[in-house]
Amino acid sequence: MASNPPTRAHQSEMLSAGLAGNWWLVALRGLAAIVFGVIAFWSPAAMLLATALLFAAYSLVDGILNVMLAVLGMRRRYARWWWILANGLFGIAVAVFVVLWPGLTVLVFVFIFAAWALVSGVLLVAAAIKLKKAHGRWLMIVGGLLSVACGVLLFVAPLIGAVVLTWWLGAYALVFGVALLALAFRLKKRRDEGQPAAVVSAPS
Repeated sequence: MASNPPTRAHQSEMLSAGLAGNWWLVALRGLAAIVFGVIAFWSPAAMLLATALLFAAYSLVDGILNVMLAVLGMRRRYARWWWILANGLFGIAVAVFVVLWPGLTVLVFVFIFAAWALVSGVLLVAAAIKLKKAHGRWLMIVGGLLSVACGVLLFVAPLIGAVVLTWWLGAYALVFGVALLALAFRLKKRRDEGQPAAVVSAPS
């Protein structure tokens, strides 16, 4: 006899439990963003190509961590991890594109980063909607909205954005990374308190 699919609330519970069980991946995403932000602030404006490659490295690491988080979560049959998986695959694709064409003009790179920030932010907000409120959903939403705002600003003023892109990248990455770290430790606290316990564990 086939079992009925879980309710929306049950799916949200499973996604929240999976994130709590793998809080360290969320923390690694935050640390990667902070490291990238610090490096970007030290990069001179004349080294935008190097900044582009640094961004590609960060986008690749962030994308891989997102894919790992989604794959681990998908071990639960009904959990909706597709938004997180899409976010990760998009980040990897952007990183590969930038590495394959390092001679892109500054303006084109501005638009690439703007598109990445916009899409990544929308996907993060979409993933946050599936998360339980008790697990710090608002922190993911803040990070996603900051990403969307950064993308919109770069689309509106690309030439000005090209001049200050290094600083914008650094500021965005630092704030986004801090938000993810705060979310990760909140998830860890919830897991340690036993609501809920980690549901994604290594096979025995």
